[in-house]
Amino acid sequence: MSSPSARIVIIKAQPIELCQLLKFSGLAETGGAAKHLITEGQVLLNGTLETQKRKKVMGGDKVTFGGETIVVQVD
Repeated sequence: MSSPSARIVIIKAQPIELCQLLKFSGLAETGGAAKHLITEGQVLLNGTLETQKRKKVMGGDKVTFGGETIVVQVD
């Protein structure tokens, strides 16, 4: 099932690393916290558990953490 209110996050260039996106979008307070969340297996990328901190995220990808989903768009 999809999230009822996925939030759009606009990036200027792609790809962006997953850990950077979590920090940029506000899902994580710091880059270190973002890396920890990813390695702990708490982040989904397009509905699949992702444990690679530097996984490349592109426009159209969906990232979910803590019950919140963001959709990446490129400006």
